[in-house]
Amino acid sequence: MIDYPTVERALRSADPEALPEAVCAALLGMGIEGVQVHLADYALRVLAPVGGTAPAGTLPIHASAEGKAFASQLAQFQQRQDGTVIVTVPVTVRGDRHGTLTARLPVVGGDDAQDGNSGGVTGSGDVSGTDVEALQAIAELLGHEIVVAERDTDRYQQARRATRLTLAAETQWQLLPGRASRRREYALGAQLEPAYAIRGDGYDWAVTDTDLALTVINGMGEGTTAALLTSLAVNALRNARRAGIGLADQAALADQAVYAQHQGDMYVSALLLSFDYDTGVVSVVDAGSPQMWLRRGRSTERIDVEPQLPLGMFEETAYEVQRFQVQPGDRLVVISDGAHAAVSPGGEVYGTSALQRGIVASGLLPAADVPTAILREVADHRSADADDDAVVVCVDWYGRPGS
Repeated sequence: MIDYPTVERALRSADPEALPEAVCAALLGMGIEGVQVHLADYALRVLAPVGGTAPAGTLPIHASAEGKAFASQLAQFQQRQDGTVIVTVPVTVRGDRHGTLTARLPVVGGDDAQDGNSGGVTGSGDVSGTDVEALQAIAELLGHEIVVAERDTDRYQQARRATRLTLAAETQWQLLPGRASRRREYALGAQLEPAYAIRGDGYDWAVTDTDLALTVINGMGEGTTAALLTSLAVNALRNARRAGIGLADQAALADQAVYAQHQGDMYVSALLLSFDYDTGVVSVVDAGSPQMWLRRGRSTERIDVEPQLPLGMFEETAYEVQRFQVQPGDRLVVISDGAHAAVSPGGEVYGTSALQRGIVASGLLPAADVPTAILREVADHRSADADDDAVVVCVDWYGRPGS
């Protein structure tokens, strides 16, 4: 039987780079074998091994039991002939998916057994539901510990790289808050492509007890020039937001910061959003090219707000806040011009119709999977030598119960 407090003590006392070994050693001491830890790569295509009790290779997210656990966020079970069951659970922190934890659990009988048909288990044996719950709790704790440990070690970021990041991409990924977030009012997912060579596209979010702030942003230029421009704008927006300044003034101060640095020669397209939990009112400043699409029921339509000047184009630009309403059950998708303006080898723009089809086709996916699904369709459409990057952000709105 898995003793959660023992594993917790082992993880809390482990060195930052030794978390996988700590969880493996603790579970081995309880007779649990076949322990493996995998982390998802930046492109969300493979799970890379980062420690375990036996050699393990890279696994495809879309064609493995571990990948299914990662994508579905549900425990997956594989029956073995030796009377054990391989159980894989997701490693997730507040909705942000990091990877998976796998262990081989013995089969038990009695009232504590997991349903033999649950999660794909076949055969007559069942695993202890208590052990599965403990493994899920350990995976969640492991995720939190990895997030903290990344301040002190490169091990986990190195494991996520299926290939080398460009310097611009390194800059951008370090700037991002994560790839997903979830709480009772919303679920959010975001992704950048090309993941290993992203340049100026990015996003940011922050939550309070009253609202969700979300920014989707695109700095002009190429390579590190675009990445540094985006970094300047994001940090200027964060500085203003953390000072308690309103949305229009956040845009104005970021505009001044970018203009002061580049005198209008370079600028940043940005979309600033603030979602009120109680009312569902969304305040927005549209300072550039990102598009917003709303899926409500069976309807999928673009939300048009008055476009304003990009950040840093002119000195001391004044910005105005506009508003629209979201309802529980709505899905909002924000797409940068690298996606909606992608051009095929034959010169055809991806465009409105294709975007609508992509949003509808991904309607049953959770918010965390929608950006990757849409970007995959964009990649299939665009020419192989396309030189623009793209970002997609999806927000599923639940609202605050009782509001």
